[in-house]
Amino acid sequence: MPGATQAVILPLSEEKRRFQRVRVNILGRYMLPNRREYPCQIVDMSPGGARLVAPASGEIGDRVIIYLDHIGRIEGKIARVFEGGFAISINATSRKRDKLAAQLTWLANRSELGLAEDRRHSRLVPRNPFAEMVLSDGRKYRCKVLDLSLSGAAINCDVKPKIGTELTLGTARGVVVRHIENGIAIEFAVLQTMQSLTEQFGQIG
Repeated sequence: MPGATQAVILPLSEEKRRFQRVRVNILGRYMLPNRREYPCQIVDMSPGGARLVAPASGEIGDRVIIYLDHIGRIEGKIARVFEGGFAISINATSRKRDKLAAQLTWLANRSELGLAEDRRHSRLVPRNPFAEMVLSDGRKYRCKVLDLSLSGAAINCDVKPKIGTELTLGTARGVVVRHIENGIAIEFAVLQTMQSLTEQFGQIG
């Protein structure tokens, strides 16, 4: 249609020249052409492409739709397949690419999976520190929240899941970002609000 903005897919060589990939840890879900959905983790990304750790892959050239925490919906085509995942070239307008670049800059500036984010959001101690932690395989553990913020929490627990493990703390979905003495630190998949934290953990201060 005349005048319409065309979405383009850059060849990988051109993408490498134009866009700098950044290491990230973003959770999401994706849909293959067979319309089946799977969980995924983005491990590096640029406005032109992304690399996914994923349980299932399609064929090179297949269309993929992905819904990512912090970013939203993106789509593209499988550019290459490797053991444990695949890479895509992102199909987006120039405006969408600019927005992605800004989002990735913000994510990259958090420095090492949320440590900078911790400084922006004050760590507070909840009045009701006990909560249930549910791992992605369904195992449940009683844990104690040592402190928390809008972006994450430090918890005392009997197990130390591997870094990158997805879990739910109360009703908040997150991922393990580091191990601490007698527990773990997690980063929430979605930025929380003081209201949502207070509803789960009581008054925080």
